[in-house]
Amino acid sequence: MQSLADDRESAEVYRFKITLRGSKPPIWRRIETHDVSLANFHQQIQTSMGWTNSHLHQFIVGEIYYTDPQMRDEGFPDPDEKPYARMNLSDLIRLHGPELQMIYEYDFGDGWEHQIALEKTSSPEPGVTYPRCTAGARACPPEDIGGIFGFENYLTAIGDPAHQEHDDYMEWNGPYDPDAFDAKVATKAMQRGLPSW
Repeated sequence: MQSLADDRESAEVYRFKITLRGSKPPIWRRIETHDVSLANFHQQIQTSMGWTNSHLHQFIVGEIYYTDPQMRDEGFPDPDEKPYARMNLSDLIRLHGPELQMIYEYDFGDGWEHQIALEKTSSPEPGVTYPRCTAGARACPPEDIGGIFGFENYLTAIGDPAHQEHDDYMEWNGPYDPDAFDAKVATKAMQRGLPSW
């Protein structure tokens, strides 16, 4: 299991709001973290949202794509693509300003895009362990559901026992509560980190 405490930590704490684009009502999380690498921030997004780290991902800031170098077969021939292995959140803030906005794209097939906004930089609270999730709403969609439009169809089908796909979806994924979210559970997942496989 990979620890989320491996990155260098700063005295500052960054508060981000993460919103899944196209979700209505919005699926979102508010997280707080010390200065960590984008590789580590990827883990925090995955664990706070409820994804399973089963697909490729990248960060987009302005015109620059920050990507895991392990995902590229032939280096980074495009000048707009950069490896994120040594890129920290503080580096992005220095490059792009204190009102940092970025897109986190997960699963290039389903095309889940997360709008990420830096809301605040502050000092750590005494006795608080970071990273943590302080707020949010609604459950993460199931993996491999077909993106935001597939997810909308899924919600319609599981909410209507007479729908022609209802039984298939229930057999495939079981019961699903779209309103389920618990910040304490998300925090525990963030602090546990993703399993290494």
